[in-house]
Amino acid sequence: MDLIVANARLPDEPERLVDIGIAGGRFAAIAAGLTGDGERLDVQGRLVAPGFVETHIHLDKSCILERCQSARGDLTEAIGEVARVKRDFTAEDVFARASRTVETCIAQGTTQMRTHLEVDPGIGLRSLEGVLAVRDAYRWAIDIEICVFPQEGLLNNPGTDELMVAALKGGATCVGAAPYTDSDPHGQIDRVFEMAREFDVDIDMHLDFGTDTAGLDLEHVCDCATRFGWGGRTAIGHVTKLAYVEPARRAAIARRMSDAGVALTVLPSTDLFLMGRDRDHAKTRGVAEAHEFLRHGVNCSLSTNNVLNPFTPFGDCSLVRMANLNANICHVGSAHDMGECFHMVTSRSARLLNLEGYGIAVGNAADFVVLDAASPQAAVAELAPVLDGFKRGRRTLTRKPAELHFPDGAHHAAR
Repeated sequence: MDLIVANARLPDEPERLVDIGIAGGRFAAIAAGLTGDGERLDVQGRLVAPGFVETHIHLDKSCILERCQSARGDLTEAIGEVARVKRDFTAEDVFARASRTVETCIAQGTTQMRTHLEVDPGIGLRSLEGVLAVRDAYRWAIDIEICVFPQEGLLNNPGTDELMVAALKGGATCVGAAPYTDSDPHGQIDRVFEMAREFDVDIDMHLDFGTDTAGLDLEHVCDCATRFGWGGRTAIGHVTKLAYVEPARRAAIARRMSDAGVALTVLPSTDLFLMGRDRDHAKTRGVAEAHEFLRHGVNCSLSTNNVLNPFTPFGDCSLVRMANLNANICHVGSAHDMGECFHMVTSRSARLLNLEGYGIAVGNAADFVVLDAASPQAAVAELAPVLDGFKRGRRTLTRKPAELHFPDGAHHAAR
C-alpha cells in the first residue's frame, strides 16, 4: 500500500478506531492493524471523513467586493452591482479571482464542487473561459462542475438562450435558472428543463428568493421534474420563502418535493445576510430549515454560495463553518441533527451532485480529510479545522494543530 492512515475514526462509526489503506489513488483496505511498506500517517484518534462537497458557489463573481458599492445590502442592489462590474470581467480576471477562491476551498478540505456561472450578452462566455481554465488547473486537488444559468433573465434578455446553449456545448455540464428575474418565471423554468433534456444534464436552480409566499415557483419545478422524468437530477437553492410558510403547508411542500425527487440546497450565510431587510426590528432569519425537509425524505445540502461580493461580503470557504452556522440559525441541538449538518456538506451533497464512487469505502477514489475532532458532531459544534487533505490518494494540504506552550510544570488537559 502507498499510504496507511492509522487510528482513524470514521463518520458512521466514530467510536471505533480503524486503519485505512490506500493504493493507486483508491481505498484498498479498512481494518484494524493494517501493515505495509508505504507511508504511515497516525491521526491519533481523529475523524477521517470523505472530502467536503461544495454544491453551490459562484467562482466567476467571487472576490469583487472592492469594486462594488453596498449601501442597502439587499438582493436587488447585489444583482445590479454585479451586473455593472461584470461587464469589465476578462477571462484572465475571472481566472485569477476564481483561483484564489478555489485555493481557499482546497485549504478547507473541499474536493468536489459545483460552481454556478452566469452568461448573458453583457459578459458573453468570458467567465466560462476563465472558470474552465481553473477547472483544468486544479484537477490535482478538486473536481469542478460548471452549472450555467441566466442571472439577469432568459426570456426577457435576448441572446442569453443562445449563450447558455453555447456554454453547454463548450464545457458546462449542468444547467440552472433564476426565474425571479425573468418576465416569465415559469417560461424560464420550462426552457431550462428543455435544455437539460437536450443535453442530458442535471438541473440546479436559484429559486423562490424572497419573503412573499403567495406563489412558489418550486411547485412548477416539481411538476416539471415529474413530467420530464428528472427526479433525482433536479435541485433548487436558496428557497428563502420556505422560512415564511406556515408549518402545515411547509410539510405538504416537503412531501411534494420528495415525491418529485427535487433536492434542496440551503445557503445559510447569504440567506441570513440578505433576508430580514424589509423590517426595522424583530428581523427574520429567512433561512429554510433543511432538517424539516430531511425528515420528509428530501435530500438537502448546505453550501457557501458567494464569497466576498455584494451578495455575501465575507466568507472563508469553510463548509464546516456553513454547517455550524446552519446549526446556530436553525436551533440545532440534538446529536442526530448535528450529525446531519455534517452529512449535508459531505455524503448528502455528494448524492445531490450524483457523484459516483464517493465515500470511504474499498474501491472508491481516496478523497478524504482529517479533522481535529473525534466525531462529525464535534467537528460541527467545535468548528474543527482540517489538518490534512488528500485527492485520489495524493496529499493536497497540511495544517498543523494548535499547540499550547505551557509553562514548566503545568498539567496538560486530557484530549
